[in-house]
Amino acid sequence: MNKSVIEIENYEIELLLSVINDYHGFNFKNYSRASLNRRIMRLLDLNKMNHISEMIPLAIHDNAFINKLLLEFSITVTEMFRDPTFWQSIRKNIIPYLKTYPYIKIWHAGCATGEEVYSMAILLKEEGILERTTLFATDFNEVALEKAKMGIYTSEQFGEYQENFKQVFPQSSLAKNLQKHGNSYKIDESIRRHITFANHNLVHDKPFGHMNIVICRNVLIYFDRQLQNSVLTLFLTSLVDKGFLAIGSKETIDFWQHKSKFDNVDLKNKIYQLVNNND
Repeated sequence: MNKSVIEIENYEIELLLSVINDYHGFNFKNYSRASLNRRIMRLLDLNKMNHISEMIPLAIHDNAFINKLLLEFSITVTEMFRDPTFWQSIRKNIIPYLKTYPYIKIWHAGCATGEEVYSMAILLKEEGILERTTLFATDFNEVALEKAKMGIYTSEQFGEYQENFKQVFPQSSLAKNLQKHGNSYKIDESIRRHITFANHNLVHDKPFGHMNIVICRNVLIYFDRQLQNSVLTLFLTSLVDKGFLAIGSKETIDFWQHKSKFDNVDLKNKIYQLVNNND
């Protein structure tokens, strides 16, 4: 019996995902299939291929191709102080709480190219508590992590980031936190030295323990429900009592079995506080 084009493509995608998992240890089988399909078809077009199966030998033998594929699969669309109301809420609802602690630990999961974790570090500096804070920024994408470690952004990006920053700190300047080099800006070392960048895969790696805040925004939306449950439980394991969890505005914990352990701090901006961690 002849298979339809969609059936063949789905079979090829399963084979490709198996190869990526078996040969490289990256398990994408619980990612949103619609999102993966879009990204695979984009790669197909960029590489001028006719069939998804043409990617399989490249995924086995060509390191450059697998790095390109992983970059395409990971979510790297971000900007500094993106969604300013979220950062306003962090400043209003969480910073006063953090100021009562002698030492603060924050985990940015799925940090992409670093703009979000740098935003947090700058916010903490503005509030006078960066010196007692360690930030962990993780992603499975080595290319994105290398860009994040450099902390270099174009003048065009800086202009956009400055507009966002002004909505959070109207009386301050983003420029004092970066060094200008020609047509680019680099995050100042006084900020970068508080951030530890590390490769971490939310699908199978262990939690980062004793965190006061875990931030993972606009990542869960690309996972299926099973993986969302697993990752949220990983974050729960990582948080200290009274710690905060922040996810993307289009994401939710309503389905999660541990939802009752959290209070809503800001439902619009999806910020929660762990208040009951008793099993």
